[in-house]
Amino acid sequence: MRSDDKYLEISHLTKVYPKPDGGEAVIVRDFDFAIAKGEFVCLIGHSGCGKSTVLSIAAGLLPPTEGGVLVDDKEIPGPGPDRGVVFQSPCLLPWMTAFDNVLLGVEVVKPLSTRAERAAIVTRYLERVGLAGAMHKQPSELSQGMRQRVGLARAFALDPKVLLLDEPFGMLDSLTRFELQEVLVDTWAADRKTALMVTHDVDEALFLADRIALMTNGPAARLGGVLDVPFPRPRTRAAVLEHPDYYVLREKLIAFLEEHAVSKAA
Repeated sequence: MRSDDKYLEISHLTKVYPKPDGGEAVIVRDFDFAIAKGEFVCLIGHSGCGKSTVLSIAAGLLPPTEGGVLVDDKEIPGPGPDRGVVFQSPCLLPWMTAFDNVLLGVEVVKPLSTRAERAAIVTRYLERVGLAGAMHKQPSELSQGMRQRVGLARAFALDPKVLLLDEPFGMLDSLTRFELQEVLVDTWAADRKTALMVTHDVDEALFLADRIALMTNGPAARLGGVLDVPFPRPRTRAAVLEHPDYYVLREKLIAFLEEHAVSKAA
């Protein structure tokens, strides 16, 4: 990757926590990775390896011990609307409708727009994620999958430079997860936001990503390799499954995860 292609740059990232006995717990050590503008990258690894730590630092929610994160050549000072974040649980305000939950962020990033313009943005993204008929319902009236659709709409509606997703479909059943993966790839394809998504699901990563970053197990987790995903876009699940490279790449990912599962157990 050329230096001018580095739109989201995670540079020599290290995260250390003090231990009660006076020692140190090294979660991530010298993690170094960059993503080009408009690229969708999945970060994959076993649960507890530090994937969410990397994402939380990129979101500005955790300070790094060493290293840093650049977005569009600017070091991030903390959380900001230039990064739209989607968590495993969407954390919607329960007294607000789906529409108002999305509008809340749009009002912050579009203060000079008219009320009608902001409402149009909210409506557009809720319609894109399939909530045209439910946008005025409160979270308690929505299923878990529908609430996560609101979370996706809220992140995209901010028009962020970077989209960060932390296992957003991890709490959903298989059918709903497949549906939301389709929603995500279709919504992302409309404007190609630079995206980094944490997952431990091999098939999910292959369906969504342009590249897959492989993370070793902790302690002191690091980047263990990068896999290019050659499937053309726009993508359908059927086309991905029928691609001659699909099962070859799948086996490579599984072999990496099995190798590190063995090393962790040892």
